[in-house]
Amino acid sequence: MPSPKAKNPGRGSPVLGGANGRYEFMSLTKPLNRSSAPPPPLLLQRQGSDPTTARLRVSESPTRRRGSGSSPAGQPPPPEEDGIRLNPSFARVALSSLLAIDLWMSKRLGVCACEDSAWGSVRPLMKLIEVSGHGIPWLAGAAYCLYKSDSPAGQEVMLNLLMGLLLDLILVAIVKASVRRRRPAHNRMDMFATFSVDRYSFPSGHATRAAMCGRFLLAHLVLAAPLRVLVLLWAGLVGLSRVMLGRHNVTDVVFGFGMGYCQYNLVEMLWLSPQTLQGLLGHLA
Repeated sequence: MPSPKAKNPGRGSPVLGGANGRYEFMSLTKPLNRSSAPPPPLLLQRQGSDPTTARLRVSESPTRRRGSGSSPAGQPPPPEEDGIRLNPSFARVALSSLLAIDLWMSKRLGVCACEDSAWGSVRPLMKLIEVSGHGIPWLAGAAYCLYKSDSPAGQEVMLNLLMGLLLDLILVAIVKASVRRRRPAHNRMDMFATFSVDRYSFPSGHATRAAMCGRFLLAHLVLAAPLRVLVLLWAGLVGLSRVMLGRHNVTDVVFGFGMGYCQYNLVEMLWLSPQTLQGLLGHLA
């Protein structure tokens, strides 16, 4: 007597009765016979026969969510970008960090920016050092020494010092007009004999002049050891006074020292003798 399950095969069970009375497992890959009963819910989920459920499952998949917002329908998602390009640039982060440190140090070292600052009583002395590194006293002093010098060697030295000072003014003005970095916010514009480009901060013209003139004096003037120490001390105090007075940031002074050091090498390359100058003036005349 056949089993009651054979009369209603496929109801609640994934098996079908065979022709010889045996029970066989229904294949999940072969299509069902039209005369057979509808497949169980398990087969509906496996084959995705419900369109609404299939669409919902596809839309909820992580891969679909990652690519749905970046690529239109019917097109493959773009390739993932390199991980380095997704992160901020290392050079930009390093530059921003150095700039923040520079501004912080400049603010902390600007102790003579105003009379009511921490070292406001030292401000007149710092302004005196500021005047000693200004371009006008150096140009006037070099021109006067060139006029009063009687020896050809002295005239040659003063002539090239004057040329170096003029070269320094031109190069610093070009760099300041190109970079256009504003002076620190705590600076007071009460400097001695300022010009149009002096509203910019980078680089420090006093620092470039101090470095170049310091190397020039040490190389071409016969100075005793104490005087050589005083020249080095003066150059360092000129750069320090620029930060303490709030005129420049630390990087302005550091770059100015390096620029002035290189300017002296340029002066040595373009060194003029009195004979060379007379020949040039004769050709121009």
